[in-house]
Amino acid sequence: MNPHMVDARMLPRYAWLSAIAAVTTLGLKSAAWTLTGSVGMLSDALETLVNLAGAVLAILMLHVAARPEDEEHPYGHGKAEYFSGGVEGALIVFGAIGIALAAIQRLIAPRPLEHVGLGLAVSAVAAAINLVVAIVLMRAGRRNGSLTLEASAHHLYSDVWTSLGVFAGVGAVVLTGQQRLDPIVGLAVSANILRTGWSIGRRAVTGLMDASLESHELEALQQALAPHIVAPVQVHALRSRRSGVRRFVSMHVLVPGEWTVHRGHHLLEKIESDLREALPNVTVLTHLESLDDPASWDDMSLDRGGPVEEVPPRREA
Repeated sequence: MNPHMVDARMLPRYAWLSAIAAVTTLGLKSAAWTLTGSVGMLSDALETLVNLAGAVLAILMLHVAARPEDEEHPYGHGKAEYFSGGVEGALIVFGAIGIALAAIQRLIAPRPLEHVGLGLAVSAVAAAINLVVAIVLMRAGRRNGSLTLEASAHHLYSDVWTSLGVFAGVGAVVLTGQQRLDPIVGLAVSANILRTGWSIGRRAVTGLMDASLESHELEALQQALAPHIVAPVQVHALRSRRSGVRRFVSMHVLVPGEWTVHRGHHLLEKIESDLREALPNVTVLTHLESLDDPASWDDMSLDRGGPVEEVPPRREA
C-alpha cells in the first residue's frame, strides 16, 4: 500500500472525539454560567453548542466522503467535506450573532456576578479539554488533508480563546466592580468567533470551486516530475484540484513521434508512480502526445501556471 495514502474511513473517529468533547464541555460551561450568571460564560457555552452541532455534521459528512467511487460519483465523494466546513462556518457565524445579542442586552441591563471562583474553575477544566482535542484534530487534519477536521480544530481553538477572554473579563469585573466589562468581553468574543466562521466558510467555498493544490503540494509535484522532463520530453496542460482528502492531477506528456507505444507507456507509468509517492491520495491522469503533431500544441492554453512550467527540459548526458 502507498505509504502516502490516507484511509478516509478512519477520519470519523476523530470527529467522534470532537463530539464527545463538545458534550462534556457544554455541560461544564453551562454549569459555570448557571453559577456565575456571566454573559461571557453564556457566550462560551453557546459556542460549545455550535461545536456540538458541527461535530455531528462532521461525523455524517466524513462517512459520506469515505465512500468509494460509484457510477454516479466516479471521482468519489470527497467534496462532502466542503459542505461540512461550509455549514460549520455558517453555524459559527450564527453563534457569534447570538452571543453579540446576549452581550448587548446585558450591557443595557448589567447585573452582578456570583460564585465567580467556582465558575472559573469549572470553565478552566472545559478549556483544557478543548485545547487537547484541538491539538489532536489539527494534527490529524493536516496529516490527512481533511478540511473537516481542520475546521473543527480551528473552532475548538477559537473556543479556547473565548474561554481565556471570558476569564479576563470576569476577572476584570471582580477587580474593578464594573459590571459592564462582562458584556463588553462577550462582544469581543463574538467578533473573534465571527472571524473564525468566515475563514472556515471561505475555505469550503474555495474547495467546492475546484481550487488547485496548495503551494507546498505543487512544489512536491514539481520535484517529482522534474527528473522525467529530459529533452526531448515535454509536459504541458498541467492541471490540479482537491476534493476533500483526495488530489487530482492531469497533464499531457509530449514525446518524439518515432517512440513506440511501449516506451511512451512506460514513461507515463513511471511519472504516475512517482507522483503518487510524492503526494498523498493523488489520482494522476496522463495523456501521451507526439512532439511532431501540430495538434499536440493546440491545448497549451489548458496550462494553469503551475511551477512545473519553470522546469526546463534537461539534456541527457
